[in-house]
Amino acid sequence: MQKKDYFEPVVCNLCGKDDYIVVYKDKYEKIETEQGLVNKFKSSGDETLIDQVVKCKHCGLMYINPRIKPELIIQGYSEGTDETFISQVEGREKTFARGLKFIEKYALKNEKKPGKILDIGTAGGSFLHVAKQAGWEVHGLELNKWLCNWAKEHYDLDIQSGTLFEQHYPDNSFDVITLWDVLEHVPDPSAILQECNRILKEGGVIALNVPDSASWMAKILQSKWVFLLSVHLYYFTPSTMKKILEKNNFSLLAKKPHFQILQLGYLTMRMKAYSPFLHKVGATFVKLLHMKNLQIPYWLGQTLFVAQKKKQQ
Repeated sequence: MQKKDYFEPVVCNLCGKDDYIVVYKDKYEKIETEQGLVNKFKSSGDETLIDQVVKCKHCGLMYINPRIKPELIIQGYSEGTDETFISQVEGREKTFARGLKFIEKYALKNEKKPGKILDIGTAGGSFLHVAKQAGWEVHGLELNKWLCNWAKEHYDLDIQSGTLFEQHYPDNSFDVITLWDVLEHVPDPSAILQECNRILKEGGVIALNVPDSASWMAKILQSKWVFLLSVHLYYFTPSTMKKILEKNNFSLLAKKPHFQILQLGYLTMRMKAYSPFLHKVGATFVKLLHMKNLQIPYWLGQTLFVAQKKKQQ
């Protein structure tokens, strides 16, 4: 198996240039099987970064280059089960309840009532469950068929399986579109944002959170930053996020640190890939104090952005 069979070079998704510096060199000791590459891509994917990351000399966007071909990425997210992801559903609901309130500050101005909301990459549907309880008409997309079925069984939600471009939504369909932990995973963020702009109503709001590579946490941890993962194809900063939003006809309204709520035992487990020693100490501490299921908020460098569709000229 040769790398060229499963990887492809890519240009900058923001400015289109092919002129970059290497930030992190790839660490592939050997090329895995095709299925091994495919299996990396799932909602709870946590394999530490082994791909080459570059930074565009012209606009500053950081991205994996070369990268696994898009069809293999889509195959990975579509297949298999993800018990690890749905194990944290209680904390995710609490996280999304906070996030929805922040979004509604901009989406429900002037006594506007909740309308139609689309969650892209909705996983098990926890955000849509929270939004539905708040009075929104909810719609969701998820590549993984197992997660779609789980959302139906657990929340009685009808999630559409497939990509955004396969849905053929009419123009001006939604009041709000959300992408929670999604944009950094997609092969073509600009195309996703362009399609979101088309299907949003005029004045509609888009909300998305991403790992922020300009955060102080990312700067301190550098190559040990927990969001340096092979499944993260792009690494945005507030500057590059603003640029890519404006490129696709959005105006940035607000941003804030995005705290997530997860079980302490789960967070300790995820620590193993970065520091076996801290994982061992943390796991022992959690076990002795019976704190495995304790829900705690944490922040390791994620930012939530809210933007608005610009008026047509």
